Amino acid sequence: MGTTRPAKAPFRIATWNAISAKGLRRFPAHAYRVEHALAEPDAILLRSHVLEASGVAASVKAVARSGAGVNNIPVAEMTRRGIPVFNAPGANANAVKELVMAAILLAARNLVPAIDAVRALAPGPDFEKRVEDGKKAFAGVEVRGKTLGVIGLGAIGGLVADAALQLGLRVVGYDPKATAESIARLPSPVRVLASADECFAHADFVTLHVPLLESTRHLADARRLALAPPGAVLLNFSRAAIVDEQAVVDAVASGHLKAYVCDFPSPRFAGVPGIVALPHLGASTEEAEEASAAMVIDQLRDFLEEGTVRNAVNFPAVEMPRGSPHRVAIANANVPNMLGMISTTMAASGLNIHNMVNKSLGEVAYTLVDLDSEVGGAVLQGLCAIPGVLSVRLVPPLPDEPA
Repeated sequence: MGTTRPAKAPFRIATWNAISAKGLRRFPAHAYRVEHALAEPDAILLRSHVLEASGVAASVKAVARSGAGVNNIPVAEMTRRGIPVFNAPGANANAVKELVMAAILLAARNLVPAIDAVRALAPGPDFEKRVEDGKKAFAGVEVRGKTLGVIGLGAIGGLVADAALQLGLRVVGYDPKATAESIARLPSPVRVLASADECFAHADFVTLHVPLLESTRHLADARRLALAPPGAVLLNFSRAAIVDEQAVVDAVASGHLKAYVCDFPSPRFAGVPGIVALPHLGASTEEAEEASAAMVIDQLRDFLEEGTVRNAVNFPAVEMPRGSPHRVAIANANVPNMLGMISTTMAASGLNIHNMVNKSLGEVAYTLVDLDSEVGGAVLQGLCAIPGVLSVRLVPPLPDEPA
């Protein structure tokens, strides 16, 4: 259950990975203490660190990931505790897009085996002749005129589609959660298909850009790989488990797939020609790390300082201009009469509600309340005692920076 914080105490932020220094400077020094693995933090900021629920202290009010995916965070347990989980969707999209385009060209022109072959050549007087004699084994294809299938047409998939068109590729796409709005944002030449099966069947290159859900786990399985034209290339810069690794190994070994290029090394790939696994480089650019950190830190500050929720994967988006220094934030189960019980509890203590906003997302609701007078501890305890309330937090204004 949420706890209060004295108005002048700095917020405590525990980091669990190296976070962009430029991003961290967005925390004002007078109001925040930021340290690696800081005990009893108000919030946790991480990247790839696997967060165990048992390691989340009772003091934690928010968890923020400097990146898009949240598979390393126990989101369901955080929701049960009334803790929002923030991420930075789209902040690393350009970095991933550029790597995907490099991977397409890398596979089309057989660059990795060609580089390996040259590196393996021993020096000698016939070095140039051996280079020339061997290069025919690495003849590739041009991507112009080929078809790229993009599965997942969100921020990254849309950028990949646009860049591929600039290279002269035809682009088809499919998104299991496509909306009219997301489709309208795509470049007009992109042909949206009705299924992932169609993407595999009609593309020379297939690139995956969907989140890892039970519905997308092993999306690229043996059945779908068999639909692809002989010599197709599969690219995965989304999540490792989007593909069935053994099915991919078998398809590459048989020659049905020309190549598999991914960002997720696996012991199964060791020694398999045609598989190129990069060491999780998708968002590993200075620009992407800074953009992701800046985005999620701003969201975290807005939540801690104002109660605002933006880009939380488990909470509704809620924002309300502050009309009073006496603000309370409440997370609760989305059940009938919750607002009535909250209002009644406040009224019983003689508090007048200045303004209130309530939004819900699935089974969770979130309420911001501005009151005309100070909120005492007894009121907060009374709110915590309401059945279905997950967390209650007093949100005092951030103290001014010392002169």
